[in-house]
Formats: sequence, structure tokens, C-alpha cells
Amino acid sequence: MHYGYIGLGNLGAACAGCLLKAGFKVTVYDLNAALAAPLVAAGATLATSAEGVAASADHVITCLPSPAVSEKVLRHILPHMKKGASWVEMSTLGRDEVLRLAGIAAEGGVRMMELPVTGGVHLAHQGKITMLAGGDADLFDLHHGAMQAMGDKIFHMGPLGSSSIIKVITNMLAFIHLKATSEALMLAKRGGLDLAQAWHAIAASSGNSFVHETEGALILNGSYDIAFNIDLALKDLGFALGFGKEFGVPLDLASMTNQTYIAAKAAYGGEAQSPMIAKLLEDLLGTDLRAEGFPSRLE
Repeated sequence: MHYGYIGLGNLGAACAGCLLKAGFKVTVYDLNAALAAPLVAAGATLATSAEGVAASADHVITCLPSPAVSEKVLRHILPHMKKGASWVEMSTLGRDEVLRLAGIAAEGGVRMMELPVTGGVHLAHQGKITMLAGGDADLFDLHHGAMQAMGDKIFHMGPLGSSSIIKVITNMLAFIHLKATSEALMLAKRGGLDLAQAWHAIAASSGNSFVHETEGALILNGSYDIAFNIDLALKDLGFALGFGKEFGVPLDLASMTNQTYIAAKAAYGGEAQSPMIAKLLEDLLGTDLRAEGFPSRLE
């Protein structure tokens, strides 16, 4: 099967690379042509436009930064997609956006499957990211081989819109956990503990989390480099708070965490790394959270 892949940021490039490694034919495109170079070197075909991707591939995958960009790209590729082609959207979108964009695709004779992912870019490079598919069962079956190439835990969450809800939930939890682990590490530091030992003790305790093990390590290194920025975190928290209002669920922790990210954006800018919410606490207290032996990036 020949896939087109549009959007080669941190996540998109990793997933497109996994498709190549699994033997799929892949045509790629990004507005920043330099992002495609490593994939082309690995065997991908470079298209000169999104329309060129759509015209050449059996199916098109997109991984884009916002609903507005997803819609713009969709409208460009729809007239050029092959008969029977489907659109696999890996961007994080709100449920309403998913359903609206699926309607636009359907008007052009194209079926959509939503496929947000979770677990971090480092797992995407390994082909071990968790995939959260939403859409018709036959589309899930059709693209299962590609999903196996990109991830090792694959869930069919239900009809279109289902995956957007669970993805927002998982991201909301990750941001809350990040705020919690930042505060926990600061308590350990101000309490006079060896931070490396404290990190390992927490990791072996009932208070552990995936975020503590991954992003907590990057905080202790001082790089904070999770390849996910504050603007993206605020976008996802906005989706979560929107669902809270719609479903009548008070999201106290999410609301507090959202305020922390707003403060971090004001201090460091929207392009700053998401774990830099820990630096807010470091700057406030004049106390750094550094320890030896922790990585600058997750492998």
C-alpha cells in the first residue's frame, strides 16, 4: 500500500519513518522541505505539494498543528485523491472539528479515520507509540498494518469523534501529572534530599507515573526537551475544558494546570517546551531542580 504523509514535524517524521522501515511506499510533503530530507534519504519519495501527495498515494495521512491547518490541507488534497482513497488524520483535534472535517471529506467522496496518538515522540521513533483510532471498522482493518508499523498498542475507540475525546483525556492527565511531579521534585529538593535518589524512589513507589519517569527526567537534566511545546499543551487543555463544560464535569485540576501553562507562556513563550512549567517553580523559589545522570532527550 502506498501512503502519502503530510506534516513532518517531530511526530509526523517519526511515524512516516516507521512506515518506511516496515516496507510501505511513502510519499512525503511538508512546507519546510528540509524536514523531509532524512525520510527521502531513507527511501521516501518527495512531493512538491500536498496536491502531489494526494494524486500519487493510495491513502493520505496528515499530522498537522491545528484544526485550521488540517482543514486547509484537506481542501487542497480532496480534489486530487484517488477513487477509494481514505484520509487518516493523526492531528489532535476536538470532536466537533473531527465530525465537521469528516463531513467535508465525505462531500469529496473520501472517508476519514481519526488516529491521534499518545506516549511521546521518543516512542514514535521506536514504533511503540499508542494509537487511538476512530472511525468505521472496515477502515480500521484496512489501515491496521500501517498502525502496527507505527505503534505497538492499537485501540479502536469507536465511531468518529471517540478518539478525540480519549486523546484529550490522556493529554489532560499528562499535563496534570507534570505539574504534580514538578511540585514533588521541588519538595524533595527543598527538603534536602538527593534529587536523583528521590526521582528513583518516586519511580518505584505508588506515586509513580509515566510522566514522572519521562518528563521528570528531562526536568532534572535541565533540557525540558520533550519535543512538545506550551502552545500545544494549551490547545489540548482548551479541548479538555470544553468537554468538561459540555459533559457537565468539573475539571478543577485541569483548570489549575491550564492557569500554570498560561503563566509559563507569559514567562517563556508559546514555543517553549511543555515541562518548563517546572521552571516557573524553580524561578519563583530561586531553586533549580538539577541532578546528574539524566538525559537531555528521550531515546
